[in-house]
Amino acid sequence: MKNASIIAAIAVALALGGCVRTAAIYNVKDTPVSTASGQALDAQKVRASIITAGTSLGWSIVDAGAGKLEGTLKLRTHTAVIDIPYNARSYSLVYKSSENLNAADGIIHNNYNGWIQNLDRAIRTELSRN
Repeated sequence: MKNASIIAAIAVALALGGCVRTAAIYNVKDTPVSTASGQALDAQKVRASIITAGTSLGWSIVDAGAGKLEGTLKLRTHTAVIDIPYNARSYSLVYKSSENLNAADGIIHNNYNGWIQNLDRAIRTELSRN
């Protein structure tokens, strides 16, 4: 009986441990563009800052239409794809698709959220240099 309790406790711990690895998909919406100088940037400078920041972190950033970029990050067997709408005043980082990140019903492997947060920080840093 004692062994059954131990096995049940281990099973519950493993099940809960698996849940910890996922989280709600994190999107960055309409983040204001700000610079250290306080001067406004044009959309092309915002675009260039996003591309520089993304590529420095291993993202492949390509044009996806007027005022929109698409970012792809491939790490080992995992792939994340995001839409990056931007203009002179703001930018967003929006989940588009993924492979091997257990994405379903607005939930994804929490490493994805860290990648997006790192990209957002890098973009803000790059914008502040203008």
